[in-house]
Amino acid sequence: MAIDLNLIPYYGKQKDSEKPYIYRSKAKDGTCSFYAYATLYTIKRGKRVTLAIRGVRWLDTKVAILTYLLAELSSLKIQVKRLYIDREFFTISVIRWLKALDIPLTMPAIRRGRQGGIKQFLKGRKSYKATHTMSRSKDDFVTFDIWIICKYKKGKRGRSGIEYYVYVIYKVNTNLNHIHQCYRKRFGIETSYRLKNLCRIRTTSKKPNLRLLFVGISFLLVNIWVNLLWRKISKPVMWRKINLSNNFSSKTNAFFFKSSC
Repeated sequence: MAIDLNLIPYYGKQKDSEKPYIYRSKAKDGTCSFYAYATLYTIKRGKRVTLAIRGVRWLDTKVAILTYLLAELSSLKIQVKRLYIDREFFTISVIRWLKALDIPLTMPAIRRGRQGGIKQFLKGRKSYKATHTMSRSKDDFVTFDIWIICKYKKGKRGRSGIEYYVYVIYKVNTNLNHIHQCYRKRFGIETSYRLKNLCRIRTTSKKPNLRLLFVGISFLLVNIWVNLLWRKISKPVMWRKINLSNNFSSKTNAFFFKSSC
């Protein structure tokens, strides 16, 4: 499973009735104000589907967003083998809550401050594991495992040296050297966002309910398209390739048999 926030830029002056539905984030596309939508995305045997979507209000906590999306899985009877979360959710409350739910977790850690914190682990030439405690006060803290991955840039984009990736890990059964590649599977959710934008109904309306409806319809259309690909296109093509390869191999064998005779 993967959970992420999809941000759609908001432009113009905000009315008092609109402010609860405007999400503030880093500047992007000329604005710091967005309509935000949290999505739950599944990856199963190479098949990718968006299962749930929720409009995010500025009062919604990260824990509340996760709780709502994960609650949708109860009716579907789906077991989470591993949850990939964006660095946007790197908070004490989120990590503590997911550990309490006993959900296997992989999430990038944010490097804050000039020294200490996560930055103290960015050293060495080999990947390794460690334990870190993040706290806001004496009674508000969480301890978790982190995996530090070292990747050599090897002159890519004119850069050299070591690049560090730090992940929050909980009950993940995989190799230290594979965790970075495993997390890259999450980026399939970005592809679903691009497809969603292609079929999203464009509107100048600032009504949050209407905009959520249009976003939900676009994700539904993407799911229908993916389903059609699985059932009507991918399988026949796969079998056609197998048949062609079998025919080719049989003809090739017959040719070599005649030649040898």
